[in-house]
Amino acid sequence: MAQDDKLAVLKALSNETRLNILCWLRDPEKQFSPQPADVQTAFPGGVCVGSIQEKAGLTQSVISSYLAAMQKAGLLESRRCGQWTYYRRNEQGIASFLNELAAQVQAKTDLR
Repeated sequence: MAQDDKLAVLKALSNETRLNILCWLRDPEKQFSPQPADVQTAFPGGVCVGSIQEKAGLTQSVISSYLAAMQKAGLLESRRCGQWTYYRRNEQGIASFLNELAAQVQAKTDLR
């Protein structure tokens, strides 16, 4: 992961609402109303933008921009189903970021 990519993730997580969204999506069945069965079959764990917007209490345009930034940073995946877009966590991207951040922090600590 390039340094710019790590900074994009840190920037995405520096906003409380974006961090909350990432946390909510860790357990979508508990945090959101049930999503359509066909969506859950095709895109398990996916949550509609409208459901995320409702929980966050912000406008859909703000939430959409937050979700786009988080997807660009590699934290989320999305899928269009009909007229709706669904998002879920990108667990592989999150794990990669955490591993590389830990390694970088440890390397910088070892230099002291």
